[in-house]
Amino acid sequence: MKKTKIDHYTDKEALDFHKDKKPGKIEISSSKNMTTKRDLALAYSPGVAAPVRAISDNPEAAFDYTSKGNLVAVISNGSAILGMGNLGALASKPVMEGKAVLFKRFADIDSIDLEIDSENPEEIINSIKNFAPSFGGINLEDIAAPGCFIIEDKLKENLDIPVFHDDQHGTAIITTAALINALDISKKKIDKVKIVVNGAGASAMACANLFKKTGVPNKNIKMVDRKGVIYKGRENLNQWKSSHAIETKDRTLSDAINNADVFLGLSAKGILTKAMVKKMAKNPIIFACANPDPEIIPEEVEEVRNDAIVATGRSDYANQVNNLIGFPYIFRGALDVRAKTINEEMKVAAAHAIANLAKEDVPDEVVAAMGGERPHYGKDYIIPSTFDPRLISVIPAAVAKAAMETGVARINIKDFDVYKDQLKQRLDPTVTILQGVNNYIKKKQKKVVFADGEDENMLKAAIAFKNSELGIPILVGKEELIKNQIKKIGYNENFDIEIVNSKDKEKREKYVKYLFKKLQREKGMLERDCDRLIRNDRVIWASCMVACNDADAMVTGNTRRYSSSLEKVTQVVDPRPGEIMFGLNLVVNRGKTIFICDTSVIEYPDSKQLAEMAKSAARVVKLFGFDPKVAFLSHSTFGEPATDRTKRLSDAVEILKKDKVDFKFDGEMQPDVALEEIYKELYPFSEIVGNSNILVMPSQHSAAISYKMIKSMSRAKVIGPLLIGLGLPIEIAPLRSSTSEILNLASIAAYSADVIKYDK
Repeated sequence: MKKTKIDHYTDKEALDFHKDKKPGKIEISSSKNMTTKRDLALAYSPGVAAPVRAISDNPEAAFDYTSKGNLVAVISNGSAILGMGNLGALASKPVMEGKAVLFKRFADIDSIDLEIDSENPEEIINSIKNFAPSFGGINLEDIAAPGCFIIEDKLKENLDIPVFHDDQHGTAIITTAALINALDISKKKIDKVKIVVNGAGASAMACANLFKKTGVPNKNIKMVDRKGVIYKGRENLNQWKSSHAIETKDRTLSDAINNADVFLGLSAKGILTKAMVKKMAKNPIIFACANPDPEIIPEEVEEVRNDAIVATGRSDYANQVNNLIGFPYIFRGALDVRAKTINEEMKVAAAHAIANLAKEDVPDEVVAAMGGERPHYGKDYIIPSTFDPRLISVIPAAVAKAAMETGVARINIKDFDVYKDQLKQRLDPTVTILQGVNNYIKKKQKKVVFADGEDENMLKAAIAFKNSELGIPILVGKEELIKNQIKKIGYNENFDIEIVNSKDKEKREKYVKYLFKKLQREKGMLERDCDRLIRNDRVIWASCMVACNDADAMVTGNTRRYSSSLEKVTQVVDPRPGEIMFGLNLVVNRGKTIFICDTSVIEYPDSKQLAEMAKSAARVVKLFGFDPKVAFLSHSTFGEPATDRTKRLSDAVEILKKDKVDFKFDGEMQPDVALEEIYKELYPFSEIVGNSNILVMPSQHSAAISYKMIKSMSRAKVIGPLLIGLGLPIEIAPLRSSTSEILNLASIAAYSADVIKYDK
């Protein structure tokens, strides 16, 4: 089985991540403007009285006038935390906050974590019953059995909103999807297979139940706990285990596994031996889902069987059984039809939707999101990747349809094609872009120079680049200062990252020779001038490393102004032949992605330069998987008012028309006309109005001011500026960039080093 690299993080990194800026991972923000006295009066007193009365008269109105319909409570008592056991309610809060973040990231569902400090099921049930009216759904998490069964069953009886214990049903749905496809590939019928389930906890029982709902006969599933096979007549079985007891003479896992078609492990490391695997039926299916160490590793299975299909709970092997494929999207579909519950039919529909998705041909945009590798349905691809962007449109639609068909939906979806398009728009495109970039570069392992190695954020970014196995970082700086900085920020100084500087005589002479050859006529420099530059300037040194093939890419900046770094880089590296050089920023706000240029290089571009920017920006945007739509921005719209300054922009449009480019463009126009759909009625002749994604600014001033204001005054995510048109893959971080911003630029530089053809 193919094995992939897995990210590794230190405790220090994890603690810093959770403490940085605001402690924790979630916060509350207003969805309405709260700027004027009128806004406040409408939001609270006296305006709030109107929705209060409406909800009092009709409780269903809460879905229309409050956040209830898109709000899920993530609830735990900390009695079974992530395999760490019973550490208490408060200790579970970081996990529950993380779950809330995943709801938002993958399905645009608002979520609040609530930790209940009790192990008494009745107390927990009463607590949830009393605050449940505030929520559209309840996600139970990390609650030990049998309490989790009691709590969920009682809440389902009493509440009219979905209650879902993800440890049980999320695992069951993903595992069932994997089983459906594994049986298809191995040519086995679901009503004939013999299944052994090792483990008798909440998730194991939920898996067995859903297997039965999908068509596996009750008698064909043997469940094994710590005491052996659960058989009819065994003493001291609780009501939940008793429901899985069957007539059998088998008493141990070794007995039960004989001639079994399927093994599902939700138990402990190493419990399934190679000898047991040998005894399984032809084309066995092995789901070893114990985490972090499975019941048997795929390599051990391969040593004794070449006909097995293997899945684990780990991301470093193919076929990862991961609840993230399920719970956000299942809740998304349930919430969108205001479902009263998540019933068995909805779970089965989700499982089949996941299974069918793996059978489909993987489109190019999904390949990009998965790092450039196109998986094919088969033994090593029986369930989709957690980062498959199609999940958001496929699973919720299946769940919503099942809710409607079974009568638990309060509202119906009239057009599922429109609904699927709406679902796609909920995703944050930057996450998909960066995930695809990172997945791609992990396979390439490019050498990336971090030029300002003594800077704290640059150093942290280099360490994160290495620990995430995105590539091979190289630090430029004085070794002693870098090691002192490492101690200061709490990392181990004995880390394995190469440090380079001008003490390396061989490299220094090589770079001086290169630079002198380039600058002796261009700048009239002497060899000693070049030597001084190489010795004293780490940006020059790092740029020479890339130019002389000692590294593949580079990131610098952060400690000095952008223009200063650019001046140094361009002494070593020329623009790409036939291209203009400019800065391009990727900005995402409220689900909309735009690219802004030029933010950093050309102060006042002429019409030809504006047209060339548009061409290069369109090329880059296509690399990121977008269909480029270019708007040339101004204070006027289509000549009203017309001034000398707007003529450059209208001339740029004419140049593109003459060049017959293969992307859509228009201008000049004001930014709201370019971005807001309400203007389509006023300008029906333009395909760009209201839906542009590349904004070509009239000057560097307006571009830089615009993106920095957006970044500072909104919740927009900004990546860049990306340095477009330079002859080598080098990115410059703006002054005082964060660690994550530098890391993103390093990843993009490594990506560019492989996908763009540079003439070195």
